[in-house]
Order: sequence, then C-alpha cells, then structure tokens
Amino acid sequence: MNPTQELADALFRDKLATARATPPEERLLDGPRLFDFACALAIAGIKDQFPDADEAQVRRILEERLELVARLEVRR
Repeated sequence: MNPTQELADALFRDKLATARATPPEERLLDGPRLFDFACALAIAGIKDQFPDADEAQVRRILEERLELVARLEVRR
C-alpha cells in the first residue's frame, strides 16, 4: 500500500469512529446544518455572479436553483 492509500484509509477510519461516537441527536441535526452550509456557499456564489443583486434577488435566485435541483432529482 502506498502512503496516499494508507493516509486515506486512516482518515476514513477516523471519520467513521467520529461518526459512531456522535450522539444520535447530533447526527439528526447534521442534515439541516449541511443544508444551511450548502445554502451559504450557494449564496456566496450567487453574490459573486450577480454583485449588484439585492438580498431579495439573491434569495429568489437561490430558490430557483433549489427548485431546479428538486426537479432534476425527480427525473432520476
């Protein structure tokens, strides 16, 4: 095994151990936290793409993109 694969395996084991040690109530909150984080990243990207957009426009663009993702997932 090369060092890169060994490192990847060690990181995976650490991540797995952390997940197993996380209380269920914390794991339940991970989904909404990740969604909020993803929305924050998307908002940053929208603001970069549309620097003159006000908050209402940014929110509308985000909602349009989320609706598009939902429609695309339904087609799978």
